[in-house]
Amino acid sequence: MVGLKSFVESLRGVWRFILVRLAYLIIAYFITITIIFFLPRLVPGNPIASQAQAIIQRLAMGALQPEAIASAWKYVVRMYGLGRPLHEQYIKFVLNLFSGNFGYSMVYYPKTASELIMQAVPYSLILLVPSTLIAWMIGNTLGAFATYRGGKLESALTTFAVIMAQVPPYWLAFLFVYLFVANLKIFPPGEAWSPGLKPSLTPQFILDFLWHYTLPFTTTVVTSIFGWYLGMRFICVSELGADYIAYSESLGVKDKILFRYVYRNSLLPQVTGLAISFGTALAGQTIVENIFRWPGSGFVLSRAIGSLDYPVIQGTFAVLTLTLFTANFLVDFIYALIDPRIRLGGGG
Repeated sequence: MVGLKSFVESLRGVWRFILVRLAYLIIAYFITITIIFFLPRLVPGNPIASQAQAIIQRLAMGALQPEAIASAWKYVVRMYGLGRPLHEQYIKFVLNLFSGNFGYSMVYYPKTASELIMQAVPYSLILLVPSTLIAWMIGNTLGAFATYRGGKLESALTTFAVIMAQVPPYWLAFLFVYLFVANLKIFPPGEAWSPGLKPSLTPQFILDFLWHYTLPFTTTVVTSIFGWYLGMRFICVSELGADYIAYSESLGVKDKILFRYVYRNSLLPQVTGLAISFGTALAGQTIVENIFRWPGSGFVLSRAIGSLDYPVIQGTFAVLTLTLFTANFLVDFIYALIDPRIRLGGGG
């Protein structure tokens, strides 16, 4: 009976904790999308300049009569709702957000922002999910092993990691382009596949895709490993000072077994970082994607910002924020199930 009562109280604690976190998430998300809506509108510039240019081109080609310019322009302004008061634009944006309708792209009309984002998302995931996983595994394993062993190996690796962790991804990307594209001409300058090829499962296309994939993938892996290494080293140093380590050593427990315990106990905080990394995967490595012209969501976002394409900017950031918050929420949920201290601290 006491066990059942304890179990019920535990469940209540979990649900209380989850509801509080969910409320925080919803509030934070609405604050974020409000910033997403207003921030691009504070940037000087004409968001429908591309549409104006298209109207002028159609006029020059004779496809549009001079007297039709005013009506064409009114149609463009009405289509994007830019003639309405700002609060009405905001309400419409929030309502459309729940249906995934971000409107038409101002630059790539008649394509919608949702269509552009969904086309780009797979490329960001293909690039960032495998590279993040590999960097996470290598960085954490190397960090735990070097810290446990100590000595010159740990000192040398940590010094190198501190230096490499400061290297911006775009710097390494430019270096790879200079070495392997401009000079050695081993890899192509960018994009996901060679001109003239069509996406397919043929060996020719797969090999060509991997050829284009190598440099952005390597850049992402190399620039991520050392951050994971340093994070794991910091956690392992604290773990090695725990009482159970000293007690286990006094009992003569083998190094292999001790290392396994240290590694496992130190890995849990790094799982949180991994979940957050996956949450931000849709943003891609914007500058890296631009350098290699990789058609991911980071590449699409940077071009949208450069041209003040409101629907694409808003849509990309809304999706990115949602995935990031969802990843954090799932981590909180898992932690609440496995660690009573978290739900007791966060539920009250």
